Amino acid sequence: MDDKVSNYTGWQSDVIVDCIKHYDFPYITLNPGASFRGLHDSLVNYGDNEPPMMLCNHEEIAVQIAHGYAKATGKPMVVILHNLVGLLHACMAIYYAFLDRVPIFIVGATGPMDEAKRRPHIDWTHTALVQGNAVRDYVKWDYQPTSVDGVPESFARAYSIMMTEPKGPVYMCYDAALQEAPKTHEVPLPPPAAVATPSPMAPDPRALEAIADKLLKAEHPMLLPEYAGRREGGFESIVELAELTGSAVWDVNNALNFPNKHPLCLSMDKPSLKHTDLILGLDVKDWEKQLTELNNAKRIREVLPPENCDYVEIGFAEVGISKWAMDYCRMQPCSVRALGDTSIGIPELTRLCRERIGADPKLQNKIAARKVAIGKRHDEVWAKWQEESRKDWDASPLTFSRLAMEVWDVIKDEDWVLTANEMKHQIRKLWDFDKPYRHPGVELGTSTQIGISLGVALAHRDKKRIVVDIQPDGDLMFDAGALWIAAKYQIPMLIVMHNNRAYYNDWAHQIRMAKLRGTDEARAHIGMDLFGPEPDFAGLAKSMGCYGEGPIDNPKDVKPALLRALAEVKKGRCALVDTITQHS
Repeated sequence: MDDKVSNYTGWQSDVIVDCIKHYDFPYITLNPGASFRGLHDSLVNYGDNEPPMMLCNHEEIAVQIAHGYAKATGKPMVVILHNLVGLLHACMAIYYAFLDRVPIFIVGATGPMDEAKRRPHIDWTHTALVQGNAVRDYVKWDYQPTSVDGVPESFARAYSIMMTEPKGPVYMCYDAALQEAPKTHEVPLPPPAAVATPSPMAPDPRALEAIADKLLKAEHPMLLPEYAGRREGGFESIVELAELTGSAVWDVNNALNFPNKHPLCLSMDKPSLKHTDLILGLDVKDWEKQLTELNNAKRIREVLPPENCDYVEIGFAEVGISKWAMDYCRMQPCSVRALGDTSIGIPELTRLCRERIGADPKLQNKIAARKVAIGKRHDEVWAKWQEESRKDWDASPLTFSRLAMEVWDVIKDEDWVLTANEMKHQIRKLWDFDKPYRHPGVELGTSTQIGISLGVALAHRDKKRIVVDIQPDGDLMFDAGALWIAAKYQIPMLIVMHNNRAYYNDWAHQIRMAKLRGTDEARAHIGMDLFGPEPDFAGLAKSMGCYGEGPIDNPKDVKPALLRALAEVKKGRCALVDTITQHS
């Protein structure tokens, strides 16, 4: 019997393609699966592979590429996950996307839910009753329409929820039988004039008035932005507010919120917190990490700002808070909490402050003097960091600072972007983050960095920017197939291995335990090291179609290797340089 259906009039999976095109997604990442074979055929033959599909070696990588792309652009991609098993493979990546407030439109498939249509064994073991339950605690919304007529409305609602701040991933699940059935009638899409998302939420004007009063009354105010810099104009608006009010700025670095060489930047200068009398949080989720000194082994925290320090905030606070994971961190009591979007709140606060400052010459003088004092402190801290970076300069293996400076010396005159990196502290102390796109924010956990970096590189590919990933060795071991994706889809990126041949973050924890308990520190590496045998990352890169060089442990050989790799990146290739670094 001929499997082809005569009198072809279209398929219900075509409606899903219509929705994808309607919302203008740039790419679709996926790992193949039979549960969405109907949708796959529609994407290729009805949709002409627009937006283009990108084959990924693992569902986790598929989600992470979309994660990195959204971090860099604010725009979502579609990710397709095969049935229950593909969804379970992707769970960690979805959780991190939820944590990081990035929009990803995740499409799944299940069933057939009609038992009569299920193939023996495979369709039963790969089908779940309400498949979205697997990720419901860490997506903003999930839904499984029961007929093709429910597809456009639920798709539109999912898109709106995903893109409403605070953003996050959504999961839409489509019955395999629904996809594969012929389309018997027209299914209307949302009308062309319908807005995709609601307008941003404005903070209470009275709360902003109160914050303006406190900010201008304070002697040593500090701005503490975390996610505010991600929104268009956020970076510039924070600079404007800081310069107007003479406020120091501590960039939490989950987005690039403030230029680190600006004279008002006091990021990572913990002594400056000890005389701060007002901290203004700008879309902050984690206050505590910045404002405390941690005794890691004993889990003891010392609060650095004085007891009389006042706290106020503009942000989303309890909006979208998880009912399951404790990603909301410790609650910071605030005297004023303005619930709303900083893209509206910061410009309005700036306007209120400008009116008050313009009418008060005494206040103007106070702010001018304070800016000089903050700038002096900034310069002192920067000079100290530059001096510290030269310590053990010629050591082999390389120090973190030597590696950071060698990479900087090679890319500083390029239009560069830094993706995820494990040397976040050293690099922020040594490089010049002068533009908002230079860095999309710090890395997340292990087994996230190469995938997210690919997404960031994809976002900047057409702009011909030099994208740099300072890549931990243990992280790449999870998802080495990501290198093949870079080669197949011609995603240029300079990967510099920060290779200390260990999962050293955990090794360091075991050293802390050994010191605390008086056990043998020399045994702390057991279950943590990546030697005996040592992975050949350069050989791995070559085998995947990328440029590879290394391992390199002589500091004098690093720069020439980086220059050769950079030349390959400029040709459109992904290039990896394996540098061997010290453990800490």
